[in-house]
Formats: sequence, C-alpha cells, structure tokens
Amino acid sequence: MAAQASFSIDSPGGARTATVTYERAGAGEPLLLLHGIGHHWQAWQPVLQILAAERDVIAVDLPGFGTSPALPEGFAYGLSSVVPVLGAFCRELGIDRPHVAGNSLGGLLALEMGREKLARSVTALSPAGFWTEAERRYAFGTLLAMRQGARAMPLPLVERLSRSAVGRAALTGTIYARPGRRSPKAVVAETLALRDATGFRETLEAGRGVLFRDDIPEIPVTVAWGSRDRLLVRRQGVRAKQVLPGARLVRLPGCGHVPMNDDPALVARVILDTSR
Repeated sequence: MAAQASFSIDSPGGARTATVTYERAGAGEPLLLLHGIGHHWQAWQPVLQILAAERDVIAVDLPGFGTSPALPEGFAYGLSSVVPVLGAFCRELGIDRPHVAGNSLGGLLALEMGREKLARSVTALSPAGFWTEAERRYAFGTLLAMRQGARAMPLPLVERLSRSAVGRAALTGTIYARPGRRSPKAVVAETLALRDATGFRETLEAGRGVLFRDDIPEIPVTVAWGSRDRLLVRRQGVRAKQVLPGARLVRLPGCGHVPMNDDPALVARVILDTSR
C-alpha cells in the first residue's frame, strides 16, 4: 500500500509544504526510483520485487503526477525546483544519498541528483536532455498527442481497449516495445495517470530549453537505452556517453522507451550492477 510523506521546502516566500506519494519495499542500501512524464510509480512494478531482494526500494510519484499533489503555488517544475524537493523527501525518510534510477524525465532528474551530490550511483534509462532541437520537438509533440488522446477518451472506451493486445498497443505502443505484456488494469491506470497529471503542462514547458551538459565523475553512472525506443531515439545515448565519458552505456535489446515492462530481468540487473 502506497504511503504519503509531507515535508517542508524552501521558497522565496518562506517555507512551504510538499507532499509525495511513494511505495517502499525490501531492505538494504536505499534505491530511489523516478518515473517519466505523465507516468506514476507503478511504472516500476515489473522490477520492484527483483530490486527489493537486494535494496530498500522507494518508488515515488513525482510532484504533480500519479497521486502526488502539485507543487505549492509559485514553484516551477524545472530541475532547480524538483531536485531539491526530492532531496527534502529523502531527508524526511531518513535516507542519505540513495542510489537513484530514473526513466525519461526521471533519468534526467537522477543525473541531476548525481550532479548535485544527492546520489551514490545513477542509472538513467532513456534519459531526457540529450536531444537535438528537432528530436525534442518530435518527442514533445508525441507526448502532447498522447495526453490529448488520453483526455479525449471516456473511461469505458479505455477499459474496452485495454482488454485486447491490439487495444493495449494503441494506448501504450509509443512507450512499450511489447505493450501486449502490460495487464489491462495497468494500462487503464497509466492512461488515467497521463490524463490527470496536474504537473504535465508545466513540466513539459520547463523542459523546452533543457540540455544535460555536465560530467558526473565521482560516482558510478550507467546510461541505458532501449533498441526500440520510439520516443527518444537511441542515438541520444551516444551523445550522453560524450557528455558523461566515465559512464557505462548499455543497450537494452528489444526494449522501448519504458523498458521496465519490456525486459524486467535485464533492467533490474543493470540497476543492481550500477548500485554495486
């Protein structure tokens, strides 16, 4: 059963309160899991129990996504706001410098946490921030179309589509290479998460000028890319390796943009290898 944590964060107008929903399982060194834009912590469910066999796993709903409330009024959704919120969340849970793994937006946040010395290792799965301007526009346009589709469909139609492999591919084929593996219940839940994400527009707006440009030489870093990623094409992984020359670049054969569902065992192994 997911829990919620409320904690104080600093703002120019004084202290405010942020609230984050999270799932926690396992024991060992702490491992923070960060999902992508429009998703929720359940994106990590396929790998959660594998990781929990060796780690104290904390999968969060980022502020304004899943069932985490929006950031307090006046807070932006850029890296400079969200990363300190994640740091404050970790302090609230009594966690010091967790291993961090993230996908897409979560991968970018994980790298930024590494750069800010808030992580002891980083695994970034198809991270944002290594695009050309044309690639960014394509990805953002695709995400906006997915969001508009999710908002236009009545719930009975989403539920009906989720019951067939073809329907699940129509709903989630952009992010999964093997959408038929996703359960109908999971597909409905993530379609609703995309539809209802209060932080979606602000997060997309904040990402327009983002490029990750700094090396992270002090900690283990892995960048992993699905060979069938249709949203952030895999050549962006080569650029990531140029920015992060000490990082391990890993290919995820047969995986899409959200690889945890396409090959849970491989993704879990990559994360655990980095955190060892």
